[in-house]
Amino acid sequence: MKHITLLSSLLAASTIAAQTEVTISTAAGNTQQVYYSLATDAEHAVPLAEWDLAFQINGFESSILVNTAKGDKVFHTGVGVSDWASITAPDEEAWTEINNSETHWSKGALTYGNDIDDDGFNLGWGTYNMATHAVMGTEVYAVQLSNGTWKKLRIDGLIGGVYMFTYADLDGSQEVEAQLVKGDFSTKVFGYWDMTANAAVDHEPASADWDLLFTKYLSDLGVMWYGVAGVLQHPSVTVAQLDGVDPVSVDWLAADGQFSAEINTIGSDWKSYNGTAYEYPADRVYFVKDVAGNVWKLIFTGYGGAATGTMTFTKELVSATSVNEIASAGTAVVYPNPVEGGRAQLLLDLPASEAFVTVLDMNGKQVHAERLTGIVPMSVHPIGLDGLATGTYLLRVQHMAGVTTSKLIVR
Repeated sequence: MKHITLLSSLLAASTIAAQTEVTISTAAGNTQQVYYSLATDAEHAVPLAEWDLAFQINGFESSILVNTAKGDKVFHTGVGVSDWASITAPDEEAWTEINNSETHWSKGALTYGNDIDDDGFNLGWGTYNMATHAVMGTEVYAVQLSNGTWKKLRIDGLIGGVYMFTYADLDGSQEVEAQLVKGDFSTKVFGYWDMTANAAVDHEPASADWDLLFTKYLSDLGVMWYGVAGVLQHPSVTVAQLDGVDPVSVDWLAADGQFSAEINTIGSDWKSYNGTAYEYPADRVYFVKDVAGNVWKLIFTGYGGAATGTMTFTKELVSATSVNEIASAGTAVVYPNPVEGGRAQLLLDLPASEAFVTVLDMNGKQVHAERLTGIVPMSVHPIGLDGLATGTYLLRVQHMAGVTTSKLIVR
């Protein structure tokens, strides 16, 4: 097995992987939520409508989502918990309708009005006490369930890893005092609750077992919130969207500095409807850094609409965290880097005697190519880069056992 030397710290290596087409079905009407693992192709499909509230589990996180995607509506009433009994009938004109953020899991609907970004202690639904480390509820919400039933809801507190909450009909009848224990969902991102069945729901796979969620969700269109079908990412996954590139040839290093933790980076706008059919940007690609740190290239190619709920894309592993996989492609280091005067050297340590060297600009266009022969371990080969404009490029060294890719700067 080839040993990874200090040279590997000078470049980002990637391995050639076959491009695979994947179709995920969220079912007719997008009634299923599908949690998907890029590495294993595992799918965990669950009914979208089986929950109403979702409670964030990890660490000190305390976001609470409401399932607006299935048709639930939630309103901030402006009434404090001490005036719980004053809410007796719907008053939508006086209340403020609120929604989950489409960009951050940590900003669920019930975090509305928080001052967390300003280092405050108001979490929206309650206030954090530094002395006791408990969060005590302060707000009363009104929830119209997807079946039309109205409920009033308060989150009584989060104490010792236990969410305590109360909901009832608006007239106070059918009151339920409930608890959701974080420890019962310790491997999950959220724990879920069904307000009709009055029970917790084990909805997600383990956090380590998924990267992307294919689902219906509400998107802010500026004038209204609207249900869309798309892809949201795991809180530990980052995604870079590149436009104006050749999706086939562009290298993932072109996405350097562009990876985003916003959960709708893929979102729903990889498709558009022209009145008769769906269209897909021909110059767009997504690079996804999964939970394990592998990087995947995704190109979305199809949506079956509400009739089938299918979403189709191709995936390709372009950078693996496995040392053995990286080692199989060898190493290639260009120096000096930055290159000045158009002349540089390539230090090659490859499991092959021949290689094809290409230089790509940041849009994936090939600007230089040459074939190298007589390669032996730790051999040095001159390359001519005359004529390249000042800027950042991608250097690819491809051979029979794999490919290595590194950043090249020309001054």
